[in-house]
Amino acid sequence: YLAPGDFYPAAADDYEIEGATEQLGDPFNPTAFRIRKTVKKFSGNWPAELRGVIVIQNGRQGFQVKFPVAGQPPANASASMAAARAPLSSSAPSGGRGLALELVAAFIGGLILNVMPCVLPVIALKVLAFVREAHSEPRRVRYLGVIYVLGVLVSFLALAGVVIGVRAAGHAAGWGMQFASPVFVVCLTLLVTLVALNLFGVFEVVLGGRAADAAGRLASRHGAPGAFFNGVLATALATSCTSPFLAGAVGFALPQPGAAIVIVFFLAIGLGLATPYVVLIWNPALLKFLPKPGPWMEKFKIAMGFPMLATALWLLNLVYDDYGRNVFWLGLFLVVLALSAWIFGEFVQRGRKHRAIAFVIALLFLGFGYVYALEKGLRWRQPIVPGTPATAETEGGIVWQPWSRAAVTEARAAGHPVLVDFTADWCLTCQINKRIAIETPAVEQELKTLHAVIFTADYTHYSDSITRELNRYHRAGVPLVLVYPKDPSAPAIVLPSILTPGIVLNALQTATKGAPKN
Repeated sequence: YLAPGDFYPAAADDYEIEGATEQLGDPFNPTAFRIRKTVKKFSGNWPAELRGVIVIQNGRQGFQVKFPVAGQPPANASASMAAARAPLSSSAPSGGRGLALELVAAFIGGLILNVMPCVLPVIALKVLAFVREAHSEPRRVRYLGVIYVLGVLVSFLALAGVVIGVRAAGHAAGWGMQFASPVFVVCLTLLVTLVALNLFGVFEVVLGGRAADAAGRLASRHGAPGAFFNGVLATALATSCTSPFLAGAVGFALPQPGAAIVIVFFLAIGLGLATPYVVLIWNPALLKFLPKPGPWMEKFKIAMGFPMLATALWLLNLVYDDYGRNVFWLGLFLVVLALSAWIFGEFVQRGRKHRAIAFVIALLFLGFGYVYALEKGLRWRQPIVPGTPATAETEGGIVWQPWSRAAVTEARAAGHPVLVDFTADWCLTCQINKRIAIETPAVEQELKTLHAVIFTADYTHYSDSITRELNRYHRAGVPLVLVYPKDPSAPAIVLPSILTPGIVLNALQTATKGAPKN
């Protein structure tokens, strides 16, 4: 339902405000409402007062507030509250202008997703499709482009529905959280493998006809489903990445009361992802720069199967922690899937005799493979419940400790600067940041020199506590890297989504002025 208002607390290290907001009516004023939240203390004394933002009218207005935690309010509480209820500055994303700016950021973030590594295999497919259709009738090109955009937007609407459902169930929602589900990753692995096999020519999506006119009609039907599917696949893979602008924009949208803002923001991201193709299809002059169709297209299509196969291998690696050595059975089923696809393509689609028998054989291979490999071998619907991560030392020498808010508070209380990396195995941006910006000799030496404590908040498997922490910093998902000064009262330094060693070193030097050195 659309909540009349909600409270978003200011960041704190010794307590957190968790759980769903409870809306209460005011018996003395029917036009007013009360909010009840639960405060969880980690260490030290209870805070004397809480500070934060009250958002009302479904996110259209926001006010900075402060009030006592418990007991009778002081005599001047009314004056204090009145003074604190000043409207937020224009830089805060609570007014109409702030909402518009965040929507623009969501659109730009979706636009940037087109060049992120997780979406590049699908972009190759779209380039091939554009080359194939570029010299067709302009009306058909626009039609297929619109179908692709619909595939993207419908997929983002489905993601918005998942987010709304998760929030309604009382859990925190985050960007890319579906990758925390091993079942989702297994299904996506099978789907991407089929796409690779199709690009290799093992089978075709549409059955071939004998007559030329029938083949033409089938090819025409193939275009629209293929375009829609490409839109769905682009969305599925895009959610494993985040981009500049996107993290902050979605981080603003997810905590907002009501479903409308979430839907609008997800549609804005989808429009950004689809915009380059919309520009191409509605500007025929641009299509003239694409090469003419020819025999090279078949070779290009086969070559594009290898990035899709690499994507399937990456997805296969993601579920190792969920199934352990049993992931072998998933690999075996992929082989059976490839064999069944080959039988289908070679003897059903391109064969002339005994096509029905070949079809039954392909189904039998697929059925037995599913039962014995996925159900009995892998037990794909019953993944291993991950345990608490152990402390691990990287090859470079950084000791990564498992993150918790209490552990961060304890380290800062002892006078140590802290670096926290919110990451996930399925987040390519996170892994690139870690390899090229954090686990480098210069950064490792600086961390040792400053006696910094380093934590990893592993979001590979969905975590309510990590999601709430991401929301505190207005991030919808990973990556997020925080550098805490050794002074417990100082706020954390939030690093950008794309990191370099220089950015990390500058943050450490800023946060550790006066820190103990060797």
